[in-house]
Amino acid sequence: MKIVDKHYIGGEFVESHGRDTLDLISPATHEVIGRVTLGDEEDARRAIAAAKQAFADYSKSTPKERADYLQRFHDAIAARADEHAAMLSYEYGGPAQMAGYLVESALHAILSAKEALKEIPFRKMVGDTEVTLHPVGVAGHITPWNANILYFCNKAAAALAAGCTTVTKPSEMSAMQMQLILECVHAAGLPAGLINVVHGLGTVVGAEITRNPDIAKISFTGSTGVGKSIARDGAETMKRVTLELGGKSPHIVLEDADLEQVIPFVLNSSFLNNGQACVAATRLLIPKSREGEITAALKQAVEANLKVGRPEESDTSVGPLVSKAQYDRVQGFIEKGIEEGAEVLAGGPGHPEGFEQGNFVKPTVFVKVKNDMTIAREEIFGPVLSVITYGSEDEAIAIANDTPYGLAGYVSGTDRAHAKAVADRIEAGNVAINAFSHNTSAPFGGLKQSGVGRENGVYGIQAYMEYKSVT
Repeated sequence: MKIVDKHYIGGEFVESHGRDTLDLISPATHEVIGRVTLGDEEDARRAIAAAKQAFADYSKSTPKERADYLQRFHDAIAARADEHAAMLSYEYGGPAQMAGYLVESALHAILSAKEALKEIPFRKMVGDTEVTLHPVGVAGHITPWNANILYFCNKAAAALAAGCTTVTKPSEMSAMQMQLILECVHAAGLPAGLINVVHGLGTVVGAEITRNPDIAKISFTGSTGVGKSIARDGAETMKRVTLELGGKSPHIVLEDADLEQVIPFVLNSSFLNNGQACVAATRLLIPKSREGEITAALKQAVEANLKVGRPEESDTSVGPLVSKAQYDRVQGFIEKGIEEGAEVLAGGPGHPEGFEQGNFVKPTVFVKVKNDMTIAREEIFGPVLSVITYGSEDEAIAIANDTPYGLAGYVSGTDRAHAKAVADRIEAGNVAINAFSHNTSAPFGGLKQSGVGRENGVYGIQAYMEYKSVT
């Protein structure tokens, strides 16, 4: 059993002031696989003080020096890439293929930040005014459990590129993954205090980071409800805030779509990471004229190609959900869909046969869904897809945009110019056409209830900086 009983503060692994502990439970077997000691407000304040002290010097570093640190950060993570992927599957339950993708994306995010430094105008003349960019201060990061390494590396890289120091509160359910990452951070030999991590609860450590006046910037990825509370509490000390929140993303299948392309795209975008992805395409909008053809192909593909299995197995498509609480929540949504009149095309309530132990859910597809049903309105965060039919293209776009969220959208169509025109009408921060993709240099974030601000590349770095004009 893995014991995580130290935080990373000021370049060292230090004893926790907080003494409460949390058992880490295998999502596949329900066995206790680890235990983490939870920090308290004092631990958070120590980390913030270390970051503040380091900021005094690091804020004066050059882009070249920051690029060198980012390369060392990248190389240290890359040196143990296979271990990161294995730990992600073990602790969180992400399928092996997805785990590898997340590690690769995290490494790309670090290098994207390094490369973006070449594009940022740290100093330029606007008429007779000199405009300069300066790091905002100590950055507080609060990261979720569904892609720990990607969110940690992405946020840390952007902050370091800007000249900020960081304090991170990862999800308490990612403690073993975080321990491995911190061993890499320590091996990279970065200046003490640039990266500080305190394990703990959001209501304790996260709340201190949000309220503390020495934190100048917050970047949070997680639920919309928690994001709103962070925005409210952070406003007291005028914190700059980036929030990447929930989603209920539409996938519009156009009349001319090729099913040989559409079906793999649907499986990939809807069920990735066991359905525990904020960008998951959980509402599939299909033309009424092709309903029978598409639903028949979708049923066959889900039952034949979405293998439920142990997360470490290379051919597993859908592994267990992160916790028993998450399993119960998803089961509640499946039952609610049935109660409200949607029909189960594939999957349904309960465990898949042979996987009664653990948090395994049947990949579930509902048809006859109306956009006002609970399963079409709320973020489920599990392998559940709602299929909605439309009559006209304008109706499809209206349904797609009839949601409080606006994180991602998807379009399938043979005529790429036409598909692009449809994508332009979807109210979302990120839209993919005919294939799932994630560009770590392009801005990422949401509209409406899906968040505030953008991450990645130049756009993410500039969110950690302030402009100064001297005339």
